[in-house]
Amino acid sequence: MPSDQPQVEMSFLDHLEAFRWHIVRSFVAIVVFSIIAFASKEFVFGTLILGPSRPDFWFYQMACKFGQTIANSTAFCIDELPFIIQSRKMTGQFSMHITSSTVVGLIVAFPYFFWEMWRFISPALYSKEKQYSRGATFFVTLLFISGVLFGYYIVTPISVNFLANYQVDPSVLNEFDITSYVSTVTMLVLACGLMFQLPMVIYFMTKAGILNPEILRRFRRHSIVIILILGALITPPDPISQLLISLPLMLLYEISIYIASIVYRKNKKKEMGLQKSEGN
Repeated sequence: MPSDQPQVEMSFLDHLEAFRWHIVRSFVAIVVFSIIAFASKEFVFGTLILGPSRPDFWFYQMACKFGQTIANSTAFCIDELPFIIQSRKMTGQFSMHITSSTVVGLIVAFPYFFWEMWRFISPALYSKEKQYSRGATFFVTLLFISGVLFGYYIVTPISVNFLANYQVDPSVLNEFDITSYVSTVTMLVLACGLMFQLPMVIYFMTKAGILNPEILRRFRRHSIVIILILGALITPPDPISQLLISLPLMLLYEISIYIASIVYRKNKKKEMGLQKSEGN
C-alpha cells in the first residue's frame, strides 16, 4: 500500500543541496540549448527572430489567403513592411545574438527545467496529491508551447505590422534598433507562453483550497477587464491585437472554471468520505 506520508525525511541542508543540483542541471540544459542556438545563427536570426519582419511570414500569407477566400479581396495582403532594422551600437548585433540565443535556449529547455523542479517538489507530496498532479509536466509543457506558438505566429506579426505602419507624420521614417525589435519579439512570445499557464495555476490553487469555481464565476467580469488590460500592455494600442490575445485568455479562463469545478467536486467528495469514516 502506498504511504500517505512524504517519502523521505531530509534536513534543511539536504533539501538545499538537492535543490542546488536540480538548479545546476536545469542551468546546464539552458546553456547547452543556448550554445546550439548561438551556433545556428542563420536559422535563429534569419528564420525565427526576423521572420515576422518579412512579408512572406506564415501569418501574413494566411491573412492574405483568408481575405481572398472570404471576400475575394487583397486588403489583408502585405507586400512590404515599411521599416528597416538597424544596429546603432557597436555591440548591438553581438549582444542581441547572445540575448536571442539565450531566450531560444530557455524556451527549448523549459520542459526539462519544469521537470527538474517537479522532481524536487514531488517527494514532499502525499500519495493522493501525486495521483491528482500526475501529468503536470506534460500539461504545463503543452500549455507553454501553445502560448509560445500563439505569441510567435499570431500576436508578434500583428504587433510588428501595426508598429511598422504607424506614423505620426509621413516625414518620420520607421527605423527600429535591433535591440528594440528583438526585445519586443521575445517579450511577446514569452508573455504568451506564461499567460497560457492560467489553467494549471487555477488547478493547483483549487487543489490547495485557495480558489473555487464560485469565486471564479463571481469575478468573471473582473477577469475580463484584467485580461483586456494585459492584452493592452503586451500588444500595441490596436483593438484587433488586443482582442486576438484577449479572446484565447478568456477561453482559458472559462476552461479554468470547468477544471476548478471538477477539482472542487473531488475535494468535496474526499471531505465527505473523511467525515463519514470519522463518524463511524
